[in-house]
Amino acid sequence: MGRLLVAALLLFVAGCSGGSEAVPGGGSKIDALLAKAPVYSGEVTPGSAVDRIRKRGRLVIGGSQDAPLLSQLDPVSGELTGFDAYLGELLAHYVVGRPETELLSATSETREPLLANGTVDVIIQTYTITPARRERVSFAGPYYQSGQSIAVRKGTSGIAKPADLAGRTVIAGANTPAIAAIRQAAPTAEIVEFGSDPECLTALKQGRGEAYVQDQAILVADASKDGELQLVGEPFTEDPYGIGIKHGDAEFTEFVDDWLREIGKSGLWQEVWKQTIGTVVTGDAPAPPAIAS
Repeated sequence: MGRLLVAALLLFVAGCSGGSEAVPGGGSKIDALLAKAPVYSGEVTPGSAVDRIRKRGRLVIGGSQDAPLLSQLDPVSGELTGFDAYLGELLAHYVVGRPETELLSATSETREPLLANGTVDVIIQTYTITPARRERVSFAGPYYQSGQSIAVRKGTSGIAKPADLAGRTVIAGANTPAIAAIRQAAPTAEIVEFGSDPECLTALKQGRGEAYVQDQAILVADASKDGELQLVGEPFTEDPYGIGIKHGDAEFTEFVDDWLREIGKSGLWQEVWKQTIGTVVTGDAPAPPAIAS
């Protein structure tokens, strides 16, 4: 459909869902969201970020292409699907008047340089807001509240909340925030560490632990691909995700904050959640996090 210009070598994930997935009444998920999406109609400061993006005709985003339910490339349609991906298109629609985006692959090492040198306009990539990062990046949002969550093998009973981890063997990634979170919530839990998320998942399915604690966004992506995995309860730590903006650009940060408030009040944010993360996490859509900037 021409909305996405892919600007990096793409690695395709077999079996991933398509951006043209139909919704009741016809059309795709993103088309249904765009039909309700606002477009900015106010004044634009000459030379500002919004002015530059409008003149270019597209929003350049630093993000991912391989995160199911968050930002995953469909190898057939060439479109991105997921919570972060749809928010990127909706933000482009708000600025430009149509969902024109260009995606550059970003990593934890390259996100800040990409913003600092102006290669990308925004980073939308489960980018946790921290005091240290605020010294180098401006953040709009938070746009999503994640945190450490619990996953178990489907059918496991007796684990519904963090306190239920007490006295149990719990799997966690080495050197991740999960370790401190487990010790705080269940001091008597025995923690078994593995080096990567795939290793942790394998260990859980092998019965080497009764539960796996990890950032909810990662577990949501895992559960979308693995029917043996089940998420229980809500995140029990706070991990706010922000939209990364070049450090010091207060005007653009406020602009994006205003947009987040607007889609939160209108219910559009909740619709994006239902079409993506809400297909794996049960229950009603949560309220959008309060904008803190």
